Amino acid sequence: MKIEKAKIIIIVGPTASGKSDLAVKLAKKHNGEIISADSRQVYKGLDIGTGKITKREMKGVTHYLLDVANPKRRFTVADFVHHAHKALEKILEKNKTPIIVGGTGFYIQALVDGIVLPDVPPNAKLRTKLEKKSAAQLYTAIKKLDPLRAASLDPNNARRLIRAIEIAKALGKVPKLKSNPLPYKTIFIGTKIAPAILKEKIRTRLMKRLQSGMVNEAKRLHARGLSWKRMEELGLEYRYLAYFLQNKMTREEMVEKLVTEIWHYSRRQMTWFKRDKRIKWMPV
Repeated sequence: MKIEKAKIIIIVGPTASGKSDLAVKLAKKHNGEIISADSRQVYKGLDIGTGKITKREMKGVTHYLLDVANPKRRFTVADFVHHAHKALEKILEKNKTPIIVGGTGFYIQALVDGIVLPDVPPNAKLRTKLEKKSAAQLYTAIKKLDPLRAASLDPNNARRLIRAIEIAKALGKVPKLKSNPLPYKTIFIGTKIAPAILKEKIRTRLMKRLQSGMVNEAKRLHARGLSWKRMEELGLEYRYLAYFLQNKMTREEMVEKLVTEIWHYSRRQMTWFKRDKRIKWMPV
């Protein structure tokens, strides 16, 4: 793998597969700086629950796109692309190698392939109708309308599912997105890990996060004005922490549900990444 010839390195893979560690190692070796492509690590205060890299783990490597948004407000893929372009310019001006790392495939595709997203305004009438449906029903609907987009979505996040359905229906068909790729030589690296090992790592990492104060982090976020509803919208850890803190489930139920949901999320990530033939898979 001739990494030296790449202008931009992109590291992808499922959650808990070691992407961040690999990115830091490559940044040290190839004079790089890192752009995080994670849809929740952009938010301030969502640290333990998202597994955000710590200053110590960064080992002096500059990271971008962490802690850039208020969790009370939605940070869109368009926001990500805007910020990421600025970060790319800064890194390249310093004659360093940009390393894009993350598990949010839609963010990476939008940035690297320059996907131009359709400008579809909200449809209040359709939203009112869709809001009466369960997340499972919404997910079934978007899978029929746009299977590829469905692969990148959290099947429990009703708000995002509704927006995806809204776009597909407004355009009358699955949109063929226009693209304007980055004008640089890229190399895609995927972190490859055996499913059984990944599942165990997911559980181990979750327990470590709980011991590190993940529940207290959620309490602090709520005390600072992050509503339970918004926390549920943020998905995975924060959704089930919100349920637990509202006494809607026990701690044991929360842990087991999270292990299952994070595992399912990792499978959806792999479904998304496997279709990209540019990725060279590297055992970790």
